[in-house]
Formats: sequence, structure tokens, C-alpha cells
Amino acid sequence: MKHGKDKTPGSPSSEVGLSLEDIIRQGARDVIQQAIEAELAELLSQYANVTTLHGTRSVVRNGYLPERDVLTAVGPVSVKVPKVRDRSGQGIKFNSSIVPPYVRRSARVSAALPWLYLKGVSTGDMGEALSVLLGDQAKGLSPNVVSRLKAQWATEHAEWNRRDLSAKRYVYWWVDGIHAGLRAEASTDGQCLLVIIGVTPDGKKERVAIADGFRESKASWLELLQDLKARGLQHGPLLAVGDGAMGFWAALEEAFAATCGQRCWFHKMGNVLNALPKSQQARAKAAMQEIWMAATRDDAHKAYERFVRQFEAKYPKAVEKVTKDRDALLAFYDFPAEHWVHLRTTNPIESTFATVRHRTTRTRNCVSKATFLGLAFKLIEEAEKSWRRIKGAERIELLLKGIPFKDGEAVLDNPSPQPELAA
Repeated sequence: MKHGKDKTPGSPSSEVGLSLEDIIRQGARDVIQQAIEAELAELLSQYANVTTLHGTRSVVRNGYLPERDVLTAVGPVSVKVPKVRDRSGQGIKFNSSIVPPYVRRSARVSAALPWLYLKGVSTGDMGEALSVLLGDQAKGLSPNVVSRLKAQWATEHAEWNRRDLSAKRYVYWWVDGIHAGLRAEASTDGQCLLVIIGVTPDGKKERVAIADGFRESKASWLELLQDLKARGLQHGPLLAVGDGAMGFWAALEEAFAATCGQRCWFHKMGNVLNALPKSQQARAKAAMQEIWMAATRDDAHKAYERFVRQFEAKYPKAVEKVTKDRDALLAFYDFPAEHWVHLRTTNPIESTFATVRHRTTRTRNCVSKATFLGLAFKLIEEAEKSWRRIKGAERIELLLKGIPFKDGEAVLDNPSPQPELAA
């Protein structure tokens, strides 16, 4: 089921001090520079065994050419092309195929080859893609260079997966297991990406965890959560949002027992509609929307009863799917109303992984576990640059002070406030 985009008001410039164009240019610069360095490493490896009479390497790095701007569709992008020194007298030079000598203008260079790979261009098509970007004189990235990039992404993920979390705290988590279509070596059917995206106290969304495992397995999720704790995460979020079919919930009770659970309404609606004939699906969808769009929890319960009366006699299995998670589907009413649009579904993960599925459906060959995770990590890292703060971020302060909420409104005169964070 398709999820709508989060239309949170505001622009990235008002939140992080950069315009969207600045973020795109900065991201393009980082990835292009990374790819150029991978090209250089490939060249140096070719001549690693060529030495001088004194036994030192003949072809070595020798600084950079002057930084220059390449005009792209998103504006000028600054690049620094490395130089090499050849002490063998063979005249070996380094010319980047991504940014050839004297190239200062390209209508599409902002895409760059690593971006093309991430967006679905296979390694075998790199040469043709580069010719479109930079002209027929460009030679393209060799498979070895692309392999170096993938190895670098895997290394970046491994380093990120060891980061210290002792200073981190999260208000909300979105959690899901994503079957991306890419097979990792030594994996078995059913293995997928286990992903957690969180909301920080200032309302920003950020990656929390990217691992591999089994969606329905408590053991897989518990291993991930225990790893977060081992790296210093002291508290779980106040609320976690996810599909009810995951093993995550059993693991959460053991690792962060005080965290509340909210079932994803889009997953739930999809499951219910699949249990109904097509002739009834539009009516059932409208009836369920009346539940999760109700202004108060009492109104939601009334809408629940109407749904049960309409469908229970003929479609008890469909009704049972809704009623069994009744409390968990309405947990969002205990949080600020401004946040409800974010808390009813796992849309931040779903919309982000539309890109991952696009790439991995084009990459059916078996890859290493590290490459599998590194590719997903890099795609999510790029997506994170465009994530916006949640609506009503200023209300988080009340939550962290332990102020309870009822039907989306703060209960400021409550004599016994809640704990500040879920333990």
C-alpha cells in the first residue's frame, strides 16, 4: 500500500541552516570526491610493484590540483582532483574519468557515477552512462573502482554500527523489517534488513539501527536492541511504531519494557482489506479511517463499534484483525496531537526504502553480507539528508518532563507525572 509523503511545513533551510540546493550540492560533492579517490586508489594499485632503484614506489600521491567548480544542474560543485608523481620516467598521470581534465560544465554531472549505481544503473552500464554525462571521451568507471566504492560503503556502515550511543536519547522509533530483494551470501530465505529510525529531543529524524536478520524473529530483534544498549543507549523511546507481525515487540518487552507500542495503521489496513472481498474494501477502508482519524479516543472507540457492527457477521476474520490490537492501534492518543500524523504509520521507513527496493530489484546477484548492509546504509544516509523535523517539535519538551497527554493535549495539572523516559 502506498503511503503519502509527510507534508510537514517548513524548509530544510529553516531547520539546519542550509537550503535544499546546498544540501544536494554538498552531497554531490562528497560522493563525487569519494569516487575520485576510489579511482586514484585503483591507479596506485596497478603500479604498486613498480619501484625505484632504492626500493620505493615509483607512482605516489602528490597533492591535488587547484580546486575547481563544475557547473551542474544544481549549481556549482567544488571538486579536488588528486595528482600523482611518477619517479619512473614513464609519464604516468592520473586523469579522473568522473571529472576529466578541463571539464567545468556538465548538465548532469551532479548525478555522478556512484549516484547512478545507487539509482539503478548496473556496473556494466557505467561506461554508457558516463558518456551521457561527460561526453564520448570519458572512459567510465571500471568494475574494480565500483567494487572499491561498495567496499568503502561497507566499511562506513561497520564503523557507524560501532558508534557510541551513551549521549543519545530518542522520543519515538519507527521500526520495520524490509525485504529488499537483494540476497546476501550465507543468508537463508526470509532474511531481511532490520531498520530503526528515531526522533531526537529536538524533533529531528535520524538513523538508529540498520542490521540484517529475520523480521518475525524475537532473537534477531533482541540481538539488535541489546547491541544498542551495549553501546551506551540507556533508555528506549517513549513510543515505538511498527507492524504487529514482527518479533520486535517481544524483544522490546525484554530490552526496553517501559516503551509503549503503536501498531502501524497502514500495515493493519492492508491486512484487513486482504481478508475482505473487493466489493467491501472501499467501505471498510473508509470505516477504518474514521477510527484513526477520530478527534478523541472515545470517538475512536465509537468508530470501532460501528466497524464491528458493519462487518462482524459476514467477515469475522477481518474484524478480528482490527480488534485484537485495539489498544496498540490507539496508543498515539497519549501523545501530542501535532505528532499524530507521524505516529499512526511507519511511513518514514516505507518512503525511504522505496529507493532501496528500486536499487536492489536491479541487483539480483548474490552479494556479501557487508555489501548488502553497506549499500542499504549508503542509500539511507542520502535519504536522511532530506528528512524534516516532525510537526510540533516544541511539544517534545513536555513529554521529556513527564507531562502526560490525553487525546493529544497536555494534562498540566496532573499530580503524578510520568517518568521522563522509558527505561
